[in-house]
Amino acid sequence: MKKIGFLSFGHHQPGTPTPTAGDALRQMVELAVAAEELGVDGAFLRVHHFAPQFSTPFPLLAAMAARTERIELGTGVIDMRYENPLYMAEQAAATDLLSGERLQLGISRGSPEPALQGASAFGHVPAEGETDADMARRHTEIFRTAIGGSGVVRADPRMTGRGGMLAIQPQSPTLYERIWWGSGTRATAKWAAEQGMNLMSSTLLTEDTGVPFDELQAEQIEIFRAEWARQGHVREPRVSVSRSVIPITTDLDRRFFGRERDSQDQVGWLDGGVARFGKTYAGEPDVIAKQLAEDAAVQAADTVLVTVPNQLGVDYNAHLLESIVRDVAPDAGWR
Repeated sequence: MKKIGFLSFGHHQPGTPTPTAGDALRQMVELAVAAEELGVDGAFLRVHHFAPQFSTPFPLLAAMAARTERIELGTGVIDMRYENPLYMAEQAAATDLLSGERLQLGISRGSPEPALQGASAFGHVPAEGETDADMARRHTEIFRTAIGGSGVVRADPRMTGRGGMLAIQPQSPTLYERIWWGSGTRATAKWAAEQGMNLMSSTLLTEDTGVPFDELQAEQIEIFRAEWARQGHVREPRVSVSRSVIPITTDLDRRFFGRERDSQDQVGWLDGGVARFGKTYAGEPDVIAKQLAEDAAVQAADTVLVTVPNQLGVDYNAHLLESIVRDVAPDAGWR
């Protein structure tokens, strides 16, 4: 049985059912509530800066936690170039405790963005000889050290009555095992396994070998799991893939997404290199269920995150999720 989650980018735009940032935030909370009622396993949000999308995950995740009881709450992904890792560790631990330890935090180097050197505006500049990716990994190491409970600052004996190192507070004991690395290549998937993080792979890979997207992503997952075993990690890792899945069951579905029926993989140039983008699965539920059952990466993953067109509002997205859980998942072998 696969876990099924949804992933929202939090787009908002005047003239749509999600006209403002406040609407996007409130609708994400309401959709998490609706998704839990429908039997969906996870509610995940994408984090982007300097764009009309979600940018502040922890207040939103805390609000979602307050309105739900069972559903996993996650990110896919937080751009670690922008983060103060110790402050983020405090926020993450507190939010996880409020949720009853339901957070699944996806983090990564981040994706191309509208800002030129946006992280520097937040005060984060790569050290001499360091790349943006290096800085993201450095922030990640500090963050995970703090989440893991290690001391990160020397105690002041005048205040504490002792020496030694102090850990961040609060601590959430199991959160360390619920950190995922958003990987866009086979090499970064191998690195994630070396570090002992779960693997999160989206509908975009920043490399191309000429094979279909699902096969390249399945190879990425295979490399990750082989390296995980080689490292001798005790626990079983989790692996998620994202897909755009649109069951067409109503005239409104056909109006919005009928043209996506013949979607195919795309290859393009992104962030200075060749990238391969996965197709949209749109069509009658039995047809796309068969296609998803033949998707090599979907079959290899334990969790599937379906992206939702959140500018269409809560009711429409709840309808899509219900169709996926009821009409697609059983025939695809997920339920």
